Amino acid sequence: MNTKYPIHILAAFLLLVTACTPKTGKLGQKTPSPKGNTTASDFRSQAPAPGPAPVIQIGRSEQFEMDNGLRVIVVENHKIPRVSLRLFIDLPTISEGEYAGYLDIAGNLLSKGTSNRSKAEIDEAIDFMGASLSTSASGVSGASLTKHFPDLMAIASEVLLAPTFPEAEFEKIKTQTLSGLAQAKEDPNTIASNVAQVLRYGKDHPYGEIVTESSIEKVTVDKCREFYDRYFQPGMAYLVIVGDIDLATAKQLANKNFGSWQTTGEVMKKEYAQPAAPASTKVDFVNKTGAVQSVIAITYPVEMRPGHPDRIKARVMNTMLGSFFQSRLNLNLRETHGYTYGARSSLASDREIGYFSAGASVRNEVTDRALEQFLYELNRIRDELLTPEELELARNVIAGNFARSLERPQTIANFALNTVRYNLPSDYYATYLEKLSQVTAADVRAMAQKYVRPDRAHILVVGNSDEVSEKLTPFSPSGLIDYYDAYGNRIELSDLEVPAGYTAEKVIDRYLQVLGGREAIAKIKTLSMEMSTEMQGMKITMESAQEVAAKYATFVSMNGSVIQSEVYDGQRAKRDGMMGSEMVEEEALGELKENLYPVRELAWQDLGYSLKLEGSEVIEGEKTYRMSVVMPSGKKSTSYYSIDTGLRVRSIVTGEQGGQSFTQTLDFSDYREVNGVKFPYRTKITGGSPVPMTMEVKEIGLNQDLDPELFEIE
Repeated sequence: MNTKYPIHILAAFLLLVTACTPKTGKLGQKTPSPKGNTTASDFRSQAPAPGPAPVIQIGRSEQFEMDNGLRVIVVENHKIPRVSLRLFIDLPTISEGEYAGYLDIAGNLLSKGTSNRSKAEIDEAIDFMGASLSTSASGVSGASLTKHFPDLMAIASEVLLAPTFPEAEFEKIKTQTLSGLAQAKEDPNTIASNVAQVLRYGKDHPYGEIVTESSIEKVTVDKCREFYDRYFQPGMAYLVIVGDIDLATAKQLANKNFGSWQTTGEVMKKEYAQPAAPASTKVDFVNKTGAVQSVIAITYPVEMRPGHPDRIKARVMNTMLGSFFQSRLNLNLRETHGYTYGARSSLASDREIGYFSAGASVRNEVTDRALEQFLYELNRIRDELLTPEELELARNVIAGNFARSLERPQTIANFALNTVRYNLPSDYYATYLEKLSQVTAADVRAMAQKYVRPDRAHILVVGNSDEVSEKLTPFSPSGLIDYYDAYGNRIELSDLEVPAGYTAEKVIDRYLQVLGGREAIAKIKTLSMEMSTEMQGMKITMESAQEVAAKYATFVSMNGSVIQSEVYDGQRAKRDGMMGSEMVEEEALGELKENLYPVRELAWQDLGYSLKLEGSEVIEGEKTYRMSVVMPSGKKSTSYYSIDTGLRVRSIVTGEQGGQSFTQTLDFSDYREVNGVKFPYRTKITGGSPVPMTMEVKEIGLNQDLDPELFEIE
């Protein structure tokens, strides 16, 4: 089904809306760097002997507990007249289940209205003070000048203790969340992150839950209130106050604003099965049709909690392996081989379960070679001792970051909070650099042998199956590759096999049949359509008209004013917009003619397009046939047709508009019958803009008289 609106018109509009958005430089742009294993000694003729570890003067914190169980941490720092607060709810690990994402929405809602103030009144009060205030599922944070801090505390208390969860604000947040998910779901890095979560932890563990459009659609205000009522209790909370304030004032403000807060009931903490690494290495693959790069993630869960005795030694190991520019992974894959703009590794601790991950984005053609180098470095750090220069460099990087963090008063508060939450030794941070200086190369190798396990890892690759997947078999001990969709659901390839003898023509025949049949479609002589949406607070309307196989016109309006149009009068085509007018060049006219047809599949042969059934793929949980469409000009698009219903559910197109290349994904749904022919009443458009939009059909007219002036070109 043709969307009636030429895709380049949609692209032009989206580019126009975002024309004023600041552009960043090229992602990961290469900078000159020495080749090979650059070390600290390369920059010095003679390295000085290391001195003793510096003595760290950790700022003093005061702590007390209020009658209601709220624990308060105060850090005095009178260098500047500013005070910050953080009311932290120490939540247990919570399974969100089918409502994944509702915790973030609930936390965001806290500051959107109270029993005394609306969101606008809260924002106005905060702006008047020149303060900041934010909320999340784990509580409230804010900062202000010292003189305004009592007022800020009062607002923070009100937000925490008397939120109203206004329905209108809930709908706004929900819409924003859905827009973000719609945009991100086509991003290979987001897909890799989501699937890696599922592989590491399993879908039965809260850490393996993925936020999807479907799960957000299920979230209700009542679900948000339920979370708040159950978990926001003083006995589970810490109040951290940092800055230009004394202990007596902090106590007075804490009791005044949070003394009335009462516990409502015991919170039961659920135990979850401990995630485990696979018994042997598994190769996992997610297909991303058309991707020119592969995202590699080598990952598995690790039992490492905050304050673990191995933590400092393991951090030195991972720093040299892959957590800064001169790490082994980055020097190898970026500097020596030029496979990527950056390769990194992480060894994360967590009170529930930590994880290891190493990865990069690499060109399709070097995916297997990049994996070889990843595995080479993972095994090398297990087998070989660091050189003295490498060990010194890694320790210096960590020490420098630690020292810089002490410049922020909040760091002292976080140290105090972590010490209490994780039951750390009282001198854990004061002796941090001393412990760091004692880490040896033998310690690093022992940590690598314990925590770096390429023999028990998930090797996840998100990329173009046609170009990459067959290269991955040698990395699987079993010789098998496990396939997943973008949400971590296992796919059996046998379920996606194209039946023998099934062709592109048969897919199209079935599609035309379920729409209503060739005869019914061929009876359409004129078509008019109106679609609309809201985008960034603006009402967007798209109206179009077709004299089938002869003329068409498309108009895009914003808040009632036409800002973009394209008209084809049968011989010429003209585009008008806020950036000016232009006639379509002769050689480009052929690409526009598919807009003359209400169902382009009926006219592909006349248009000179070639079709190829390339295989099967799962789209949003639905099995589809994937078909490439090549125009006479050589431009290519990809369409997906449901194996179950026969309907077209997605098209992916690429092109150029205004000197900018774009890729757009159009998802079609809500098919309805109009005079015997089905049309998609909902088209979700992703790409060409940071903000996706969903166009809803408001009216369709078939075989009605059209105003000839619509097709006139001045």
